[in-house]
Amino acid sequence: MAGGRGRAEAAVIKRHGRHYTPVGLAGFLAAGVVRHLGGRGVVRVLDPACGDGELLFAIAEALAGVGVVAELVGYDLDGEALGVAEKRAAERGVVGCWREGDFISAAAGLGSGEFDVIVTNPPYVRTQQLGAVAARGLARDFGLVGRIDLTHPFVKIFPRLLRAGGVVGMVCSNRFLSTKAGANVRGSLVGALNPVEIYDLGDTRLFSAAVLPAVVIATGVEGPGRCRFVAAYRDEGAVRTSGATLFEALRADGDSVVEHGGKPVSVRVGELADRADSAEPWRLRGRGWLERIEAATWRTFGQSGKIRVGIKTTADAVFIRSDWAGVEPELLQPLLTHENITAWHVDVPSTKVLYPYDLERDKRTPVDIEVFPGAAKYLESHAERLKGRKYVTDAGRQWWEIWVPQRPGLWATPKIVFPDISVRGRFALDRSGAVVNGDCYWISLADIEDERLAYLMLGVANSALGLRFYDEVCGNRLYAGRRRWITQYVERFPLPDPETAAAQELVDAVRELVEGRGDPTAVDGLVEKAFGL
Repeated sequence: MAGGRGRAEAAVIKRHGRHYTPVGLAGFLAAGVVRHLGGRGVVRVLDPACGDGELLFAIAEALAGVGVVAELVGYDLDGEALGVAEKRAAERGVVGCWREGDFISAAAGLGSGEFDVIVTNPPYVRTQQLGAVAARGLARDFGLVGRIDLTHPFVKIFPRLLRAGGVVGMVCSNRFLSTKAGANVRGSLVGALNPVEIYDLGDTRLFSAAVLPAVVIATGVEGPGRCRFVAAYRDEGAVRTSGATLFEALRADGDSVVEHGGKPVSVRVGELADRADSAEPWRLRGRGWLERIEAATWRTFGQSGKIRVGIKTTADAVFIRSDWAGVEPELLQPLLTHENITAWHVDVPSTKVLYPYDLERDKRTPVDIEVFPGAAKYLESHAERLKGRKYVTDAGRQWWEIWVPQRPGLWATPKIVFPDISVRGRFALDRSGAVVNGDCYWISLADIEDERLAYLMLGVANSALGLRFYDEVCGNRLYAGRRRWITQYVERFPLPDPETAAAQELVDAVRELVEGRGDPTAVDGLVEKAFGL
C-alpha cells in the first residue's frame, strides 16, 4: 500500500518474518471466507498478526458487500504497523481494536468462542530463530514436533477462539502441505477444524519476497467433508489456454494455463486426497492415474534400500578444497556434489574432502591423526574454528572430526546418487568410490543387493512418470520448477515388478545409458510399459 505499508515493509520482514499480504490475494482470501460464513448480523474478526491490517480490511469489505458489519481485532508486535492500521480503519469508518504485543502470550486471556472469523498471514519465523528456550517452550505448550515455524502454534490456538460455524482463513507457507513438521498444522486442520478450500500457490510470485504461499480456508463445522484443492505453478513449457486472471483460474471448475507476471502458470483443480493420516503429505486427489501406479507397484524405493544424505562437515571451508597441499593423500577423498551429477552419469569431481576415517570400517572410526603429521598440522591451523563446534566434542568426538561422516566402509561400493534440489530427477550410478556431499543423497548397492533394482530406480526416477509421481504425491516444488529430492519423498517412489519382461527391458535400456550408450528418449515409454500403462 502507499504510505506506511511501503516504507515499513522491509524493516518488518527483517524483524518479524512478516511478508505483507498483496491486495489481490487478501481479496481472494476474504471472498472465500465470506462464502463459507453463515448469516450473521455483526461479525467479529481477529487477525493475530495483522501488520497494517490488509486482511482485516479485505474481510470487512467483503462482509459489507453482503450487508454485514465487521468488528476488527488486530494484534501485532510492530507498533508502527498498528498505527497505520488504525489510521486506515478511521479512513474507512470501520470499527477496530488494535493491540500491540505477542498474540501467543495474549491468547490465554481471550475467551472461548470469541470470534466469528480468524484471518491471518502468520509471521514465517522458524523457532530456531527465536532461540532454543522459546522453541522448547512452544513445542511443550502446544504439543509440536519437528522443525516448526510460528504458523504451528497459531493454528493450534484458533479452534478454541472460534465460534461454532466460524471460519478460519490463512495465508501461509505451503511447506505445511508436504513436510514432516507440517503434520502439526495438518493435524489441527482435521481435528477441531475442517478444511474446505486449499490453494497451493507455489512459485506464482504473488509476494515480492521469495515466498511459496498457500491459502487455507477451514470451518468450525465438524467434518471431514470434501475439500477443494488447487495447485498453481509456473510452467515454462505450457501453452496458455485461458484469458482468465490467476485468481479467476483458481476459482474455475477445471484445469487451465493462464499468464501471470508474464509467465505461463498451470492451474490444476480438484479435491484434497485422503487426509486421515496427518503424517502423510496433502496433495491433489489422483484422477485414476495414481491409482493405477499404486496397483502396479511391487515395492517402493524406501523398501528396497536405505536413502542417506551425504556428509555434513559443519566446516566446509576447512574440510573441502580443490587445492590441497601438505596433507597426506590417503586422507583426501574425491567429493561428489550436485555439480557433478547428471541423469545416469557422474563427472569426476575435482574437489576433495579431508576425510579422517578408516575406510575399511563400516561405521565411523577416526584414524590416528598423529600418524598423519601433514593433516594434523593443517587441522591444528584451524583449531579455533573446529573446536568452536562444541556439539562435536560434547558428542564424544575428536574436535577435528566431520559432524556427519556417514558410512566410511560403504563409499567403495557402487551407489545411486542424486542432488537434493533439481528441476527433474538427476539420478546416476557412481562406481568411483567418491564420498557424497551433503547437498546430495545416496543409496548403496550393498543395501539394494540386486543391481537390477538399481537400474529400475534410475529409470523410474529419471523418467516423465517419476516427475509426475513427484508432483502428484510429494509436491514440494520451489521457484523456477525446482524440486526437493529428499528421503521422505524419494522413499515413496514406486518400482514395478522386476521379474516381468517389461521391467527387464527397462533394466537393459538403463544399463546401456549408464555405460554411455543407448537412447534416453526411450526410457519414458519403457517405464510406462513396466507399470502396465
